[in-house]
Amino acid sequence: MNDRMLVHKVYHRLSLLSLTPYTLPFKPVQFPSALSPASIRARPLNGTVRSLRTTAVMATSRLRNLVPVHAVASEDGSGGASNGSVSSTAATTALEDEEDSTLGVRYRLPPQEIKDIVDAPPLPALSFSPHRDKILFLKRRSLPPLAELARPEEKLAGVRIDGKCNTRTRMSFYTGIGIHQLLPDGTLGPEIEVHGFPDGAKINFVTWSPDGRHLAFSIRFDEEESTSSKLKVWVAQVETGIARPLFKSDEIFLNAVFDNFVWVNDSSLLVCTIPLSRGDPPKKPWVPFGPKIQSNEQKSIIQVRTFQDLLKDEYDQDLFDYYATTQLVLASLDGTVKEIGPPAVYTSMDPSPDHKYLLISSIHRPYSFIVPCGRFPKKVDLWTADGKFIRELCDLPLAEDIPIATNSVRRGMRSINWRADKPSTLYWVETQDEGDAKVDVSPRDIIYTQPAEPLEGEGPTILHKLDLRYGGISWSDDSLALVYESWYKTRRTRTWVISPGSNDVSPRILFDRSSEDVYSDPGSPMLRRTPAGTYVLAKVKKENEEGTYILLNGNGATPEGNIPFLDLFDINTGNKERIWKSDKEKYYETVVALMSDEKEGDLPIDHLKILTSKESKTENTQYYILSWPEKKAFQITNFPHPYPQLASLQKEMVKYQRKDGVQLTATLYLPPGYDPSRDGPLPCLVWSYPGEFKSKEAAGQVRGSPNEFAGIGPTSALLWLARRFAILSGPTIPIIGEGDDEANDRYVEQLVASAEAAVEEVVRRGVAHPNKIAVGGHSYGAFMTANLLAHAPHLFSCGIARSGAYNRTLTPFGFQNEDRTLWEATSTYVKMSPFMSANKIKKPILLIHGEEDSNPGTLTMQSDRFFNALKGHGALCRLVILPYESHGYASRESIMHVLWETDRWLQKYCVSHTSTVNVDPDASKDDSGTVSTDSESKAIAASGGSGPEVSNTEHEGFDSLPRSLLW
Repeated sequence: MNDRMLVHKVYHRLSLLSLTPYTLPFKPVQFPSALSPASIRARPLNGTVRSLRTTAVMATSRLRNLVPVHAVASEDGSGGASNGSVSSTAATTALEDEEDSTLGVRYRLPPQEIKDIVDAPPLPALSFSPHRDKILFLKRRSLPPLAELARPEEKLAGVRIDGKCNTRTRMSFYTGIGIHQLLPDGTLGPEIEVHGFPDGAKINFVTWSPDGRHLAFSIRFDEEESTSSKLKVWVAQVETGIARPLFKSDEIFLNAVFDNFVWVNDSSLLVCTIPLSRGDPPKKPWVPFGPKIQSNEQKSIIQVRTFQDLLKDEYDQDLFDYYATTQLVLASLDGTVKEIGPPAVYTSMDPSPDHKYLLISSIHRPYSFIVPCGRFPKKVDLWTADGKFIRELCDLPLAEDIPIATNSVRRGMRSINWRADKPSTLYWVETQDEGDAKVDVSPRDIIYTQPAEPLEGEGPTILHKLDLRYGGISWSDDSLALVYESWYKTRRTRTWVISPGSNDVSPRILFDRSSEDVYSDPGSPMLRRTPAGTYVLAKVKKENEEGTYILLNGNGATPEGNIPFLDLFDINTGNKERIWKSDKEKYYETVVALMSDEKEGDLPIDHLKILTSKESKTENTQYYILSWPEKKAFQITNFPHPYPQLASLQKEMVKYQRKDGVQLTATLYLPPGYDPSRDGPLPCLVWSYPGEFKSKEAAGQVRGSPNEFAGIGPTSALLWLARRFAILSGPTIPIIGEGDDEANDRYVEQLVASAEAAVEEVVRRGVAHPNKIAVGGHSYGAFMTANLLAHAPHLFSCGIARSGAYNRTLTPFGFQNEDRTLWEATSTYVKMSPFMSANKIKKPILLIHGEEDSNPGTLTMQSDRFFNALKGHGALCRLVILPYESHGYASRESIMHVLWETDRWLQKYCVSHTSTVNVDPDASKDDSGTVSTDSESKAIAASGGSGPEVSNTEHEGFDSLPRSLLW
């Protein structure tokens, strides 16, 4: 599983693409050793939107759409209609048709009230210019058709490649770019539309030139049997919006498998291109070269988690080289083009702040069949900006043996970067524990620094030594830098103050705390942009006062919820002054970015300007410019409510206790207009995801804000507010292992106790019917759902489990945050696996899984085998396999069908406790009873299939079970 899911409000929000580097947390994320920060930056996330959307049509099922609840409710609101139940009279008329079509193969649509929310037009993403005087509105589409996901893809070395485009597969895109001037009064000037490229172009990787005068981006088309589907680099003038191709030649295409392009200076870019000499892809031999052999005759200890999409044979290695090999090209805006360096599998390219050097990373053979490409042999070289090789910094061997324990890393040089405060000085980290977190050694990591071209005989300088694992540096100048380290096992995190240019000043600890203790989080330092385009600590000066001040931007977690703040912090004394905080009564406001960061030197406090966001329970996020000294806010966006039909939903952060005394929290959502005294208890959907903690105190702390806007994504549980459900979202399910205890050894006990407390709370409040409570979750939340139905059958009427793992013996070298192997903790692995308790599951369970799940641990086989185990014990269950979908679901057909399946399950096994559903009498049908059109049929045909694969045992063994076990 190992996805370590973080809850983000992704949908119907703004993606502030250029703002992400401006703050750095005091507990920075430690990148997995199999995936470097550079490789993450090179992925399609740069300038793209992860959740793909389009307006394509889709075919429906033979069963017509469910009628909205209000269409069958009695006039006086009684008789169960007011609590979201479905009319049994209307549903009975469809019973026979429903039984016959249960295993149909067509994609289906959810009820109209859910469909309308999912189909709402997406808001644009925003990106600010380097000088903060202009803003881009990057326009997006809605959900994509399944046909896009059905395009052929090569699964190689942990990477999925679209061979036709020579990119990562399933890339989202923008449909247009609008440029607005940010006027002094906070308003936006008229839109300048970027134009010059053909209609229908798909836009990716939008980046500003360092001086903010140009934009670079890629475009592509989806024309059958045409090379135009490959990406081309375009540039546009910001003042006019006029765009043109960067290359005059029609034969130069972007290779975006790893990195794509980067501005070297104001007028030239370094571009990853497909080598002009490349021919056709290698053909797979009819007869294999030989058997597939893996050997460990050296008795090496190599433990790896369940990585997917790995190389399988020599042909896969050749195919990986074919698509990933890049020719670097230096291209100027005046049309000059120069190839630099030999073709290779380049994974990242980083110009020095003074634009004189290039830091070039690549991977090479020998490749591996058991780990992804992030662990392949890695070479890092230093070149001049015009492509002249200077020296090799490192050539790391294949890293198949990185231990599975959290905080284990690759041996040798890692995290090689340019100092942000110097023209061309490198720094990096080297482990002293052989990369093994289980080895106790001091120091554990050493940070080194060295000029790009050191003097003869000049070796690296030790900058700082760490006893925990290195977590990043915020640079300022030779007198100040902040260094971060952390250790997951103890949840300890520390921030050091160092003076990089002085050996006479001893490093000192600024903060030493538990990363779980959100109440003590001092915030993250804000960074400002330098003239060179790098980001350094934003030092602030107060008039007539001495001191070194920085800005700390914090979430402000409190027992009443988050109250974000901005502190002026004296780095020498530790004194702080709160210069801004959120309105805690009605609104939730956050500091998004520093807008007055284009100048050198310390920033006068009276010149401070920040970008903030503001939202409430019922008002969606808008953005403001706040300036000192008046602190007057100017609203710069006015986005419409994304789902006005739920604008008056009710939201409350609730607190309650587990039987062992641990404080728990959840967010309770109720439908618009609902009155518990008048309408009575509702059917309820509990949707959650467990978390691990080292202390009860940290587990009980409140996270989030009661005033945050309810962002509703395409598969969000909150969609069922439109079906008159109560939603208990994110109830905390802490799995606590204090001291030397391992949390998972008491997983089932703590899971059940947390669920019992949550159910008791919603029943006590009178908002949830005790016999109509469903539970669901995605990924580790699906694992949770299956375990609750096995070990707490008295709590829930049914469950929905999406893309989960259920048999931990299939992930024997650790999962999620479990560092022990199956052989070290056999009992824990077995007890935690709901697969081993399939005979105990008597409540209806809906399993959904993407057929092409690429997430480590959650192989599609997990759901398939779990379903067979359930079926083998006569359980009431249903398995839906979504063609072409991965761990998260992307296509409109799949998402709509998931919503239909979920709504059907909830109506049948939570609301009504019968197998009846409602039918829309107004829906038009063809002779077979299927709602479809020619265009819908074509969409299905283009996707390569007519619908998801569905298996169920909804009737097999159902009647023989005692009713008390079913409901």
